[in-house]
Amino acid sequence: MQNDGNSNQGGGASRSPRRRRPRSGNRGSGNRASGPKPAPDQGVKIIPFGGMGEIGKNMFAFEYGGDILMVDGGLAFPDADMLGVDILVPKIDWLIENIDRVKGWVLTHGHEDHIGGLPYMLKQLPRKIPMYGAKLTLGLLRGKFDEFKLTEADVDLREITPDDRVRISDNFTVDFFRMTHSIPDNSGLIIHTPIGKIVHSGDFKLDYHPADGKTSHLAKIAAAGAEGVLLLLSDSTNGERPGFTPSERDVMMAVDDLVARAPGRVIVTTFSSHVHRIQNFIRVAERHGRRVAVEGRSMVKGTMIAQELGYLVTEQPIMSMDQVAEMKSDRVLIITTGSQGQPMAALSRLASGTHRKVELQPDDTIIMSSNPIPGNEEAVNRVINQLYDRGVKVLYPPKYKVHASGHGSQEELKLILDLARPKYFIPWHGEPRHQVNHAWLAESMPRPPEKIVIPQNGDILEVRQDDLKVVGQIEGGVIYIDSMGRSTDEIGEPIIRDRQTLSSEGVVVIMAVAGAKPVAEIIVRGVAGADEALRNEIQRMTVDALKRGKSENKRLNDIRDDIFYPVRRHLRKITGRTPLIVPTVIEG
Repeated sequence: MQNDGNSNQGGGASRSPRRRRPRSGNRGSGNRASGPKPAPDQGVKIIPFGGMGEIGKNMFAFEYGGDILMVDGGLAFPDADMLGVDILVPKIDWLIENIDRVKGWVLTHGHEDHIGGLPYMLKQLPRKIPMYGAKLTLGLLRGKFDEFKLTEADVDLREITPDDRVRISDNFTVDFFRMTHSIPDNSGLIIHTPIGKIVHSGDFKLDYHPADGKTSHLAKIAAAGAEGVLLLLSDSTNGERPGFTPSERDVMMAVDDLVARAPGRVIVTTFSSHVHRIQNFIRVAERHGRRVAVEGRSMVKGTMIAQELGYLVTEQPIMSMDQVAEMKSDRVLIITTGSQGQPMAALSRLASGTHRKVELQPDDTIIMSSNPIPGNEEAVNRVINQLYDRGVKVLYPPKYKVHASGHGSQEELKLILDLARPKYFIPWHGEPRHQVNHAWLAESMPRPPEKIVIPQNGDILEVRQDDLKVVGQIEGGVIYIDSMGRSTDEIGEPIIRDRQTLSSEGVVVIMAVAGAKPVAEIIVRGVAGADEALRNEIQRMTVDALKRGKSENKRLNDIRDDIFYPVRRHLRKITGRTPLIVPTVIEG
């Protein structure tokens, strides 16, 4: 990490607020939004529902003078030990309780970690909230309506451009500004409040050769910095990575070279929302006389929306997979889902030989234009090995430069810090190591922020002219979504723990009838060391407990306990395991 001689790294890793001696001047006080004059001790409260200490679930609430402004509403993917869970979304009890004070909801861009949680949330909200987003962002959000049985009548969507100014309420006015990322219509925000400006960077990298030719509008950040920025919240994803993030043009050139040398079909996998990269892949295919097909539900849906809205341009119509079979292999390029090794995604089905319409051939070239999300490494490696087993050529980073991050590296983060020159700073959007390294980077700047705070999800921060600190916490948390994301029923920690126990320890099911002739049936599954003798002993213990319970006129719940605890002790003694025990006792 570069150090300009002004770092204070001893305090950089702390999660508690850190103080610097205030300097003279009035940084952060320029261009206040119109509205009531603030009380001297009143500050803007900021609540991160997600995005702190993690990649995903990005969502903020800003509160001032009785008004609330919401920003984004994303989802995250589960850890490997969250068995049977498909996605995670922020818990919104606080939002529902305060819904009458919410004046607007602003969306920075259309990636799942920023809008993917909204369909679940919208179904829970008691009233509509004005929701502001750019054309593609709202288009991708609308694309989810059918799946979640939502209609336009259920929402209040208001289209803006990535450079609009929107007055949300007397206390909040938002200036959008374009920032390059891996998707078009990506914006950062300048939030004008009565006590000063708050700059929210949004996701970004400073790409000087984006697919659509529209570069970041850094002049807006510089102008805000010249007038005074009270607080900066900035993307920390690549806070550990020195230098600059490669451009999408670099990826396109690397893929172009590989496609030029490919003898047969080329199959490329990337994220379905990576519209810039998909556009570049289409250009590469057309340059080499190849027709393009897309495969995978989210890829087909995403490209269709992007085409309808004018964000994907093709010389010839995109083919269906049925048409691929009719084409010469060296005239086809397929863009598919499955970059994260998802078992049911198109690439995984190709790798396992279970795809209904396409079978891999020895002259096929597979290009994996992505890096595994943390936690997905094993699944991605499994797919890569399956592809090698099928005899195809597999090209993936870092050996091949076919992927570039959508997030800025240290030199880009430093430029945003230098342009904004914030009084206070919150490193956001990253795991703790990313946030802490971003904090250290800010400390090393020639004009470092006076104070840096790395909060937790659910913390209530208050920023005033004279301080930034954590003042409380909401009752937040996470909702686990099961059933392939089609249920909004909350899956609590007890269910997760039961699933973990089932996977590691096994299960013992005891079905017992308490009556004149007690009966017990024992089912043991997945318990190491379990044999017929163990089943017989559990059955004997159960029948004895039933007989005692009947003679002593015990309640069924008490009989159940008399079965459960002795059986658990016996299993631990004999097998060394603590399986899930499910005793059921009914009256005979």
